Amino acid sequence: MSDSTNPFEMMMAQAQAMAKAMNPALESFSPKGFESLWPTMPKEFMEFAFGKGISKDGLDAKTRLLLTLAGLTMQGAQNDTGLRMTVRHALEAGATKSEIAETIAQMSMFAGIPAMTRAMEIARDVMGDKEDKET
Repeated sequence: MSDSTNPFEMMMAQAQAMAKAMNPALESFSPKGFESLWPTMPKEFMEFAFGKGISKDGLDAKTRLLLTLAGLTMQGAQNDTGLRMTVRHALEAGATKSEIAETIAQMSMFAGIPAMTRAMEIARDVMGDKEDKET
């Protein structure tokens, strides 16, 4: 038994084959497509639900989202969907592209350069998409 296939790769191949057998359209399924179904919350709702609506002296939604972005980067930037949605919501809450980049860059000291680079690539992708839709 000298099968050099990684067990994870085998599991993924088996899952893809099963999905294709059940519905051929699932062969090219990407969870990223679901993100567009989740609306970006208006800043006022984010403030009410997560920010100053609960505690007048608490953190505003923008700061909470930048902290969330820092935490996601600290986890190794493995949650692509979470990162993309957090960047999207941070922009809606008033964060600038510079603030988002600075938040991610700050995490390089704690999470390492690879995690920072991955998070920055994802954030740039989202910020680039937002520019395309606005023009």
